[in-house]
Amino acid sequence: MTLGALLDIGLAETWLRDFIARMNVGSAEVRVERVRRCGIACTKVTFELPPEHAHRHLHHVLEIVGRADMPERAKRLATDAFQRLAGAEATVHGTTIEKVHFHEVGALDSILDVVCTMAALEELGLDAFFTRPVATGSGWIDITHGRFPVPAPATLRILQGVPVTGLDLDGECTTPTGAAMIAALTKGAAPPSRFVPVATGFGAGSRDPADRPNCLRVFTAEVADPSESLLLVQADVDDLPPEYVPAALDAMVAAGALDAVVVPVSMKKGRPGTRFEALAPEAALHGVLESMFRATSTLGARFWPVTRPALARREDVIEWRGQRIRRKHVTLPGGEVRAKPEYEDVARAAAVLGLTPWEVRAALERAGS
Repeated sequence: MTLGALLDIGLAETWLRDFIARMNVGSAEVRVERVRRCGIACTKVTFELPPEHAHRHLHHVLEIVGRADMPERAKRLATDAFQRLAGAEATVHGTTIEKVHFHEVGALDSILDVVCTMAALEELGLDAFFTRPVATGSGWIDITHGRFPVPAPATLRILQGVPVTGLDLDGECTTPTGAAMIAALTKGAAPPSRFVPVATGFGAGSRDPADRPNCLRVFTAEVADPSESLLLVQADVDDLPPEYVPAALDAMVAAGALDAVVVPVSMKKGRPGTRFEALAPEAALHGVLESMFRATSTLGARFWPVTRPALARREDVIEWRGQRIRRKHVTLPGGEVRAKPEYEDVARAAAVLGLTPWEVRAALERAGS
C-alpha cells in the first residue's frame, strides 16, 4: 500500500521495476494497476514471486538490505525497521533477536515492501517524515502462531511511543511490517502545524470493504512559513572519540533534525570538548533527543526555541551524461533563482565517469545546469 501511494504521487514505475531487478532476489515481478476503493482511485502494487519456504533470521534479512543498490540513509532506515520487527517478535515470543524467526515478515514480499519503500523515499528526494495517529483496527487475525487479537502483539509493541487510533475499525488495519516502517521513518512525530501540500497519493489494499476506503494516503508538503519556529538542541561531551562524531550527526538527522553540526568547545578543567547542535521541528524533538543520548556519551541536553528565516526552495532531478543529479533551487529576495547540485549525486557521478567531484560541478555549471 505504501509503494502504491508513492507511485501515485510521482514515483516512476520503471524505477521500481529496475530497482527490484537490481536487488537480484530471483524471479520477482511487480504488477501495478489502478483500482477503486469506495470511489477513490488508487494504485495497487502486487509482487509476483516464486514459491519459497524460507523462515529467515534477522541476519539473513540484513544481508539482503546490505546488498541492495540504494543510498546509505535508505539502508539505515530499512535496517532500523527490521531491527524493530525482530525486537518486537523476540519480546513477544520470549526469545532473542538472534534466534527469532521472521515468519510472515521474513517472506520475500515483506522484504521488498520495506526495502523498496525506503529506497523510493530517497528517489523522491524527501527529507523528513511524519505521521498522524495510526489506525490499528480491532477483532481477530490468524497468523503463524494461531488466532490473535488485533492489533497483533508485535504491532502494538512496535508502535509504543507512536499515537494510534481506529480501535473501533473491524479487522487488521496496520501490520507489523507497516508499523515498523512508520516507527522507523517518523519516530511518532506529528506533522508541522502549517504546511503547503504538494502531492497526494492513495495506495490500495487487497480488501475492499463497503464501509470505508481500504487505502493508505501519503502526501508530500513544504513548510508554509519561511520564518519557521524551530528548536535548537544542544549537548556538550568531552569523552567521545572523534571517529564516532559523524555517526552521531547522521543519527540526529535520521531522527528528524533539519541540520546537525559540531563545534569545538573548552569545557571544565580545561578539557577540549565537542558541542553537538541540532536544529529540529518541535514534532521531532523527542526523536532528536533520543538520538543524542544513544549516539553520544552526553548525560544531558538542552533546547530552546529559535526562529529561522529561510529562502523558498524546491528540488528537481536532471539526467547528465547518463547520471541522475538532484538540484536544489532557492529564490533570493528580489526573485533571482539560484541552483546547485546535490553533492552526493555529484560525487557518485564523478566515481562512475572517472572524474573528480569538482570537475563534475564545473561541467554542470558550464552547461547551465
